[in-house]
Amino acid sequence: MLGLFQGTSHISAITPHNDLAGDSLPLTQRLRLSAVFCALAVLLSALISRPYAEMGICDDGPYVFMAHTLATTGHIVYSGWGAPMIGWQLYLGAAFIKLFGFSFTAVRCSTVLVAMALAFMLQRTFVRSGIPESNATIGTLALVLSPLYLTLAVTYMSDIFGLFAIVICLYGCLRALQASTERSAILWLCFAVASNAICGTARQIAWLGVLVMVPSTLWLLRSRRRVLIAGAAAALVGALFIFACMQWLKYQPFFIPEHIFSSKFSVIHALGVVRYSLLNIPFLLFPMLALFVLEIRRKRQQSIVLLLIVFFCFLFLALYPSHIRGIFNVVLEPTMGDFVNPHGIVYEAGLRGEPPIFLPRSIRAVITIISLCGLGGVAALLFRSRRRSVATNSGLEISWKQLGVLLAPFTFAYALFLLPRAGITEISDRYLLPGLIGLLICLVRCYQERINTSLPVVSWILVGIAAMYSVTANHHSFSFYRARVALAAELQAAGIPDTSVDNGWEYNFGVELKHAGYLNESTIKIPAGAYTPVPPPSGICPMVLYEDTPHIHPLYGISFEPDACEGPAPFAPVHYSRWPYRTPGTLYVVRYTQTGLR
Repeated sequence: MLGLFQGTSHISAITPHNDLAGDSLPLTQRLRLSAVFCALAVLLSALISRPYAEMGICDDGPYVFMAHTLATTGHIVYSGWGAPMIGWQLYLGAAFIKLFGFSFTAVRCSTVLVAMALAFMLQRTFVRSGIPESNATIGTLALVLSPLYLTLAVTYMSDIFGLFAIVICLYGCLRALQASTERSAILWLCFAVASNAICGTARQIAWLGVLVMVPSTLWLLRSRRRVLIAGAAAALVGALFIFACMQWLKYQPFFIPEHIFSSKFSVIHALGVVRYSLLNIPFLLFPMLALFVLEIRRKRQQSIVLLLIVFFCFLFLALYPSHIRGIFNVVLEPTMGDFVNPHGIVYEAGLRGEPPIFLPRSIRAVITIISLCGLGGVAALLFRSRRRSVATNSGLEISWKQLGVLLAPFTFAYALFLLPRAGITEISDRYLLPGLIGLLICLVRCYQERINTSLPVVSWILVGIAAMYSVTANHHSFSFYRARVALAAELQAAGIPDTSVDNGWEYNFGVELKHAGYLNESTIKIPAGAYTPVPPPSGICPMVLYEDTPHIHPLYGISFEPDACEGPAPFAPVHYSRWPYRTPGTLYVVRYTQTGLR
């Protein structure tokens, strides 16, 4: 096997004709057709799901308005919501507004473009991680066609932009490790630093690439003195750039600062949030975990013990302590995440009532059993000592030890930064994305080294099933959002002002921004006195995040149930599509007891 790494600091020399750029490689590999296929798969899946709705989705509404402000005024103006810097994401969104005019869909198209580029880079990163082309393609599709990634890819959230900064930094670090000359290694390190520093302006936590991943790479290259000195200098420049950005950000009006440590931190709450966030990982990795189910046949006695351990650990995480109503929503996959859940929509909308279940309990039970058996199979496989030598088709390979030095410190640092947030508030399932990349790389390499050099045909089927679910759930979500926009239009046509309707906090944020220009967030420091205290709501239907939207005094609200609050209002309900069910979902207008803020 050419280019095999034997230690943490040794880089084997390769002959030029074995490099990826060499003419001896197949045409499909030289043209990166597999990576292009992954990018096009994201685009096609997004188009099929019809992802258009003229309102905010989760946090992206305020960001869309910021992009519009940048496009019209040339200035970045924060809106009093969210801690991400947004950075280069705003400029790309503003460019799409200039090209296609302002709409939520036009701005979100910029995210789709980045999601496609990320899928391309991710496939190349898998290859550089010691995974053959076909296996790398399957591993990439398992992530980019997952419901979590595909939903975020058609919003204007900062997660895809931040993940792009992380992946491109990882790719640059891998190329530096595998470079055949010192000059090439230095250039790739500079590329990793520059790309992560600039792209990390979208989401600050992505700067862990410069602060952790690049130093880890320099540790692996410490025997090359010139590379070490030049790489350290580049990392220092990157760190100074990050410091300058943070200093600039600190003085921006209406920016929401988020401190790493807080006196409100609770260890018990943090552990509860973390265990809850981990429960959806088996579902998100289902196409890969299912491949390990058959491994429980070998060493059956040992496998049964490991499987029982996995099952009881999962059950413990799910049930203790449990604050979610309904045991099956806690135990069965997917659990109640923000973006991935049994309802098949972005759930935290703040509407009244419970949305209909999208994924039946029987299917969830099957998914849960297979996922847990897959985890048991992985655990059983790790006890086997037999490994295979796998040709990567690239003439290069990276050792497990090197991969661990690259990924483990970054993952630990990433989790460490999230822990204080978990001890104060909730953390969304979308925060799992960076960790899923490392897990998928390890799972694919584990399979090809201990079971078979090529992933089986059934893996394509499993990825296809996951993609169909993702597209269907995405279509369901956007159909649901379009129904909320239609109800808002119906009420306005009847002479009801938008400030008299509670259409969920996502829609309400857009209304508040049109009337005030910023959200009334209590943590705003600049300008002083921007926050206006709001008395707590009264009545049986208090508005979610009412403090942020003081201009809204709801007389009506939107509900999944017709008899919520004070009962139905004299407005027609709106139906929304629920592929593949024939029965559509329905949203109703209900009366509120009073304005809710008096």
